Order: sequence, then C-alpha cells, then structure tokens
Amino acid sequence: MTLMKESFHGALPPTSEMASVDTDSTRKKEEALQQTVTRTGAVVLKKRAVGRLVMHSMVMFGREFCYAVEAAFVTPVLLSVGLPKNLYSLVWLISPILGFMLQPVVGSASDHCTCSWGRRRPYILGLGIIMLLGMALYLNGDMMISAFIDEADKQQTWAIVVTMLGVVLFDFAADFIDGPIKAYLFDVCCHQDKEKGLHYHALFTGLGGALGYLTGAIDWGLILLGYPLASEFQIIFLLAALVFVICLAVHLHSIPEVPLRYENEERKFLLEMTKSYKYSSIESEIRNGYLKATFAASKPGKCTATSHTEDQRRMTLKSLLKTLISMPSHYRYLCVSHLFGWMAFLSNMLFFTDFMGQVVYQGSPYAPRNSTLYLTYRTGVEMGCWGLCINAISSSVYSYLQKILLPYIGLKGLYFTGYLLFGLGTGIIGLFPNVYSTLALCSLFGVMSSTLYTVPFHLIAEYHREEESLKLQDLEQSGENERGKGIDCAALTCMVQLAQIILGVGLGLLVSVAGSVVTVISASMVALIGCCFVAFCVRYVE
Repeated sequence: MTLMKESFHGALPPTSEMASVDTDSTRKKEEALQQTVTRTGAVVLKKRAVGRLVMHSMVMFGREFCYAVEAAFVTPVLLSVGLPKNLYSLVWLISPILGFMLQPVVGSASDHCTCSWGRRRPYILGLGIIMLLGMALYLNGDMMISAFIDEADKQQTWAIVVTMLGVVLFDFAADFIDGPIKAYLFDVCCHQDKEKGLHYHALFTGLGGALGYLTGAIDWGLILLGYPLASEFQIIFLLAALVFVICLAVHLHSIPEVPLRYENEERKFLLEMTKSYKYSSIESEIRNGYLKATFAASKPGKCTATSHTEDQRRMTLKSLLKTLISMPSHYRYLCVSHLFGWMAFLSNMLFFTDFMGQVVYQGSPYAPRNSTLYLTYRTGVEMGCWGLCINAISSSVYSYLQKILLPYIGLKGLYFTGYLLFGLGTGIIGLFPNVYSTLALCSLFGVMSSTLYTVPFHLIAEYHREEESLKLQDLEQSGENERGKGIDCAALTCMVQLAQIILGVGLGLLVSVAGSVVTVISASMVALIGCCFVAFCVRYVE
C-alpha cells in the first residue's frame, strides 16, 4: 500500500478541528497514526487476494517444470553429444560455485535497486531470460552447431561446449532466481500473506515438478507434433519455454512493487510524522511547510539527500562479505540447518534413479546395451522417475497440510518432522531395498522438499518481523544497519549451491568406491544430524 499525497491530505482533519482536540483525542489519533505505520516506519501492507498470491506463485510452477525437464533429459543430451566422463563433474560444479559466489552480491544489489519497476522484478526477469537461453542451448545445441559447421570433429567439439554452457547457464539462473522471488514476496505482503504465499510456492513447486517428470516419461516421437521437427528435444524445449514464459509473465504482473526511492521517502515522512505527534503537533508542521517540502521531494525525477546517500552506500564485495560473516547467530544457525537439509535431500535425489536401477533392480549401466542386465537397469531408472513424480505430488499435498498443522505443532514441529521423516525413510530404503516399499517411501521425499521450500523462509520472515518490532522502540535508528530481505534470502539460498559443491567434490568418490547405496545411507545420516541441529540450535520466534 503506497501512501499518496492526496490520500494523506484526505486523511487529515481540518486545521480548526485539530486545534480544538483535547488530550484524549490527541492520544487516540497518535495511536491511530502509529497503527498505519509498520515497525520499520513504512505503511502497513494490505492483505492480498488469494488470486494475487496464486499468480505470484505461478513462477515456481514454471521453474520446477523446467527443472524436472532438465533432470529427465540432461543426461541423455550430454551422452548424445559425446561429453567425456571426466567432464561430468565439471558441468555440475561450475554452476553452484558461481551461484555461491554471486548469489549474495545479487541479493544485496536487489536490496538497493532504484528501478522504477521495483527492486526484485528486474532481477527476476533477467534471470528468467537466462534460464530460457540456457534451456535453448542444452536442448538444441547439437542441432544449432550442425547448421553452421559441416566438419564432423568440430561439430562434436562445439556441440559439447554449447551444451555444457547451456546446462551451466540454466542451473545458475534457476538456482539464483529463488532468492529474488522470496524477497519479492516478503516486500509486498503482510505477515499473514507471507505464510500463505510460501505454502502456495511449495504447492506449485510440487505440481510443476510432477508435470515436468510426466512430460519426460512421454514418448514424443510417437506424437504427431514431433514429425515436422528434427528431434523430441525441440518439442520439449518449445513446451517448457511456453510454460515458463506464461508463468513468469503472470508472476511479474501479480503484485506491484513500490520503487525503493519512493519507499524511503514514505518511510522517512511517516517516521517524522510519528515523532511530530509525540513532541509537537501536525498543525505546526503544516504551518512550517514540512508536508509540502516532503511530498515535493518524493515526486518522480527528484531525489533527496537521504535517498542519494543510500544510493551511494551500495555494498562493495568487501562490505558484503563482512555483512555475511557478521550476521546474527540465529541467521547463521538457520543457514547451517538449511545446508544439512539440502545436503541430505540432494544426496538422495541426484543418484536416486541410479540407485533404483543398480541396487533395487540389480541392473548394470555398464553391461552391453542389449543385455538383460542393462535392460533391467533401464527399467529401474524409469521406475525411479515415477518415484520422483510421487515425491513431487507428495510435496504439493504436504504444502497444503502444513497450513493445517502449523497452529498445532508450530514451525519447530514442522521443521523437525520434515527432517526426521526423511531421515527415517531414506534409512529404511537403504537398509531394505524393495520396489514397493521404496516407491511408497518416496512420499517422504516430498515432505522434506516442502519443508525446505517453506519453513526456513518462514523463519526469515519471523526474524525480520521481530527486528522490526524492536526498531519501533527506537525510531531514530530504524534506517541504520538494517538487514535487507534480499541478502538474507540470498544467504539462505546459497546453502543449496554449497551443498551441491560439497556433494560434487566428496560424494562422487564415495559412489565410485561403494556404489550408489552409499548416497541413500549418507542422506539418512545427514538428515538425522540436521534433525538434532533443528531441534537444539535453530531459534524460533514465539
């Protein structure tokens, strides 16, 4: 809700009435004015319609749909262009390393962005375009290179380069975009709507993943639409790109943002007005011309000294690292617990289809292509894809159940339950591999997925809400040393990239030595350790 000049003047009583109010009336007006100001001095955000929150969550559907398509097709694509095995780890490590280094930088930059379209949406749009570019390169790179280069050796070399670049760009942008999306939600919604929005995000994440995995299970070569095109990968790209563009457009038009320079002027004005009520009167401020000067300074094209100073105070990399290192301990503990969660979840998910093929179905990916062992392995991989689909559907269902469970067990109960169920489920799968029990326990993966996408960001919102209430007690310092939502969401999202780096460096060696069963057992152990950390180290706002 943006405070306009006309609406504020319309809310003020005539000067004669203001001069005649008694002490009790003045106290009531003071309380009423403070109720329109948030704990940091900004106007209280109005409740958003459910339709607006659903529109805001649509981008998660498109993002997860594209993620699932990548999970289903990226390995066949890399194999089809002839990528050497020694470059596999490089493909999966470049993106998380870049994301871990640059995610906080972009999060801080979005906190200080003065674009007239808002702080977060320009970054969301840019990252969305990079996602589309990366998807186009890794699904169509081979065909694009063959159209420009005739020599066979050069074709293969450039096809590998372009496909690797596409995978890196897509993973980088798809991981990156989550932070600005969450910060966008926190900026434009009141606390109750933040809770609803996070649950809708998890719901549409699960639905998008389920439909994406189902898309990967369809044999597009038998569909009429596939005949005019060179390969099924083009069909998949056109479908995924169309879904993502529609979802991104709906998301960007869901809830308008207030540009940072207007928000700063509005906050300053309301804080000054609140202090004026305490020590003098609005009537004297009107006579002194304060209101006129303030509103004139907030007009487009003009910038006050305050906003100019804030623009000059953008973070350098050095000050950014200092901010991350000096973050409050409860933020740091939350990041560590999030790291444990993603290490456990990714350890299981990255090798799950291989686990199904080699351990559950007793097949072998190294056997001759037409042998029984290899065909058995392929059957296990396909069944693993159905398990991942069950995980996505379970994530959507549990995201709805979270809203019902939250009043009864709280955030601590939800966080602890997600880690515990995942740890026990993966432990049972690793110790007693069976087709039917494994597929049934895949539903617990969805519980963990929904937990990771909602509860940590819910706690970030609670921490900011608590800090805002404390700052209300000292209005003079409300604009100083204020932690931005963007950098905190980015720090939390960085744990996903850090988990990928740790697993890419260490888990690959373990798999080559002990087989893919070690990934499931490792996931169980890390999740149970994280469960203890969540119970005893993470702080929850009462």
